[in-house]
Amino acid sequence: MSDREITALRAVISARPRSDDIAQRRRDIDARGKAYKLPADVSIEPVTANGVKAEWTATPDADRSKAMLYLHGGGYLIGSLDSHRHLAAEAGRAARCRTLAIDYRLAPEHPFPAAVDDAVAAYRFLLASGVHPGGIIIAGDSAGGGLVVAAMLAIRDAGLAQPACGWAISPWVDMEALGDSMASKAAIDPTVQQAGIRDMATHYLNGANPRAPLAAPIYADLRGLAPLLIQVGSAETLLDDAIRLAQVAGSADVAVDLQIWPEMIHVWHLYYPDLSAGRRAIAAGGEFVRAMTSREARSVAAQ
Repeated sequence: MSDREITALRAVISARPRSDDIAQRRRDIDARGKAYKLPADVSIEPVTANGVKAEWTATPDADRSKAMLYLHGGGYLIGSLDSHRHLAAEAGRAARCRTLAIDYRLAPEHPFPAAVDDAVAAYRFLLASGVHPGGIIIAGDSAGGGLVVAAMLAIRDAGLAQPACGWAISPWVDMEALGDSMASKAAIDPTVQQAGIRDMATHYLNGANPRAPLAAPIYADLRGLAPLLIQVGSAETLLDDAIRLAQVAGSADVAVDLQIWPEMIHVWHLYYPDLSAGRRAIAAGGEFVRAMTSREARSVAAQ
């Protein structure tokens, strides 16, 4: 049976006006995010994480010894704390930990690898704050989902301990948009299309190699990375990005849980107040995170 909620949501998204102006697109995505009001039990604390604008969100049952580093989506051009606050807070609730969401620098003003550098700076901030690597989760959606893996790569290459796990939602990991699903899912994806992806990549890369591992992790050696949860909708043009990422990670002996959700569109989690499948996907992510952090906690205690 078709999911009526996602059918209705797809129609709403398809009817949205779309601007070619980046500044307007930034205002639009922030307005949509702020339209979802936070539950009354969510606390917010602005902070600067090693020079990166950020904020903590937490619910009363959050384990203060753990933290989720959340990296928002938006093609590295748009998105902010405002656009994704409701999702970052709810992901933390599901994981039963605090969330540190960061306002990493955006292109074209700050092209690749500025976002990666900011994510690693925030990770170092968490370590310096006393959070054990086994209690840290790096999560993100879309471009932020690709940034999850890029940050984990950069963390490995810097000689830092890996976090407990990564949670990549609808990850964008192919700057060239070469996946077959770019064409096969184009008619049913109301959000992401090949031309738009390539335009964002041009702004973000600013002449850099589109297959640079920290920009397109499907071209990286992922050996040594922490376990990954990858969630993607079957109606996404980025479906093949997620599948190829899982294949590359698995081939490098990284533990991967790939979840393909029937009928779901790009980052359906964002719409969780209106979409039961969004709530279920966040709950599934939280369950994965809790299992990974509990495993890491047991491992540390046994040492």
